[in-house]
Amino acid sequence: MKPRILLICLFALVGCNSVYMKPHSLDTNKVFYADRGGYSMRRSIKEVMEERGYNVVVGRMRSTRGMSGDDEDIEIDTASVPSNARYIVKVRERREKFFPIWCVFNGFWWWNFNVSIADQTTNEEILSWRGRGCANSSLDKLNSILDKLEK
Repeated sequence: MKPRILLICLFALVGCNSVYMKPHSLDTNKVFYADRGGYSMRRSIKEVMEERGYNVVVGRMRSTRGMSGDDEDIEIDTASVPSNARYIVKVRERREKFFPIWCVFNGFWWWNFNVSIADQTTNEEILSWRGRGCANSSLDKLNSILDKLEK
């Protein structure tokens, strides 16, 4: 019985991340655009990239008026991507969950996210990462991925 439980746990951990990347394709001296706000992974990816010396920008906010699906006049906020941004970093994520038992030594929070980095000059996606995991291990994985992507 115990070997089955161990085997199931190992398979669960192996299936937590799916990463496609183009190694040595990231020029760290170029400008990176990232969306504003977000839950933990979106905020953390900007912090990690800035700590590594990347120039990360969030663009200039613009407000426009529009109509909602209920024919109400609403204000729509959008951010413009700067023309000098070489890379666009997109993060889609679910709200983090507090898992004190599973992530006790690894940040306490469970993240579920998708990360994409696209090169605007070549029109290629150089990173596609679907991941789930504890906060600290996800950030360790992010640093490992960035190490491989850098030229």
